[in-house]
Amino acid sequence: MSEPYSVRVTVRGYETDVQGHLNQAVYLNYAEHARWSLLQAAGVTQAQLRGRGVGPVALETTIRYQRELLAGDEVDVTCAFEWGTGKTFRIVQTIRKTDGTVAAEITGVGGVMDLKKRKLVADPREAFKEVASDLTFFGL
Repeated sequence: MSEPYSVRVTVRGYETDVQGHLNQAVYLNYAEHARWSLLQAAGVTQAQLRGRGVGPVALETTIRYQRELLAGDEVDVTCAFEWGTGKTFRIVQTIRKTDGTVAAEITGVGGVMDLKKRKLVADPREAFKEVASDLTFFGL
């Protein structure tokens, strides 16, 4: 894909803190929502993954906050996979206001766990290839 996958979210009042800012933990929820939305768009469901005995896992997450978000703000949350050669992959995400202002950048390291062995599978790309109907969402 030339542009990263993106999903729009509206900041809800109950997600804000006493200063009226989006609570810091909610940024993670938005990122997770975008990741699962991407999987769904690619034709991957939780049931399919569980049926194959695997599941995606987060190993590391870094959030860089750049601008505040307030109740009512609309944001686009992007999601792009970056593949290396090992058992892990990177996910790069941006939370951007509709005016183009970057509110946060989120980077993560993930893997695909064999749910019986409780260990990462050797090649996470193969786990997604087995169930996805559209690999372009994964950059494959």
